[in-house]
Amino acid sequence: MLDKHENRFWNRTYLSLPVLELLLDGRNAVRSAERMATLLMADVVRFEAGAATGSREGPGRGRPDPATVRTRLRHALRFVAAGLGGPEAEDLPSRLDGIPGSRLRELADRLPGPPATGGWAWFDVTVQPVYVLHDEYFFIRILQAHEMLFTAMANHVKSAVRALRAGSPGESAERIDDAAAIFERAAGLFRTVATMRAEHFSAFRHYTQGASAIQSEQYKRFESLCGVPPDPRLHSAAFTSVPAVRAEARAAGHDTVTRAYLDLRRGGGPDRAEWDRLDTALGRLEGRHQRWKSAHRGLAARMLGDAHGSGYTDGVPYLTGVLENRLFWQLPASR
Repeated sequence: MLDKHENRFWNRTYLSLPVLELLLDGRNAVRSAERMATLLMADVVRFEAGAATGSREGPGRGRPDPATVRTRLRHALRFVAAGLGGPEAEDLPSRLDGIPGSRLRELADRLPGPPATGGWAWFDVTVQPVYVLHDEYFFIRILQAHEMLFTAMANHVKSAVRALRAGSPGESAERIDDAAAIFERAAGLFRTVATMRAEHFSAFRHYTQGASAIQSEQYKRFESLCGVPPDPRLHSAAFTSVPAVRAEARAAGHDTVTRAYLDLRRGGGPDRAEWDRLDTALGRLEGRHQRWKSAHRGLAARMLGDAHGSGYTDGVPYLTGVLENRLFWQLPASR
């Protein structure tokens, strides 16, 4: 209620990102952000399982049917298992078909959760639906998970820049591949969103006007660390809606993978094998970025149809237009 100013929301506060970011471990920003994304999706599983079994309070209108719940849980569990790995993931079932509804809550209780002490007590209040439809809760958590993944990707790209400045394209390629692997996980979140009915999405988004993914600072920060976007994009709503990141991208000292790559290339240096490895990694990240954007556009077409986007964009036509954007548009490897 207090966040809504002049009848509009802002994405960062609608998603409680300032609070979530306080809970991240600054000693290992990448691991902490990835872990947070996993915990957020584990909370989706707990919420959906609790609602399905009547053991969790929450918005009750428009709950999905049992088949949709199982599909949603399957995709969410796959995301959580990929984030956990090792022994933590071994107890998670690969399928839900044989699990009776009465045991869904038991399954959810086995998932990792935030510690109950210290600052983590704030975790439960980092999701604040503004309408009464059931699906807004899981939608907020998915958007938060996306932000955490882009936080991790931005940190990987920063490390890639540092490696290039240190004269190591091979190490830079490793960090770029780490970012590409996270993109693959981010694309998987769209499968969970696809379990939402379009009419429900339109209903609750009507009450969140102003909050939009176009305001994602972490996505734009990731993009501008790969390479400074061309002027038309810097002057478009994509960056004017995130003025702090736009100022960073235009600052004289702002370093990027593209700049570090071109500087090191001009100076000679490492052998061709290392450069080939880096070019392959850059191409892989570019390709996964394009597939992620295509998946986003496809989902938006299903959810929005001809309607405008929530960030005052043209919706699907806007997402179609940005398919032409490239992260490494100044590098031969990207072309």
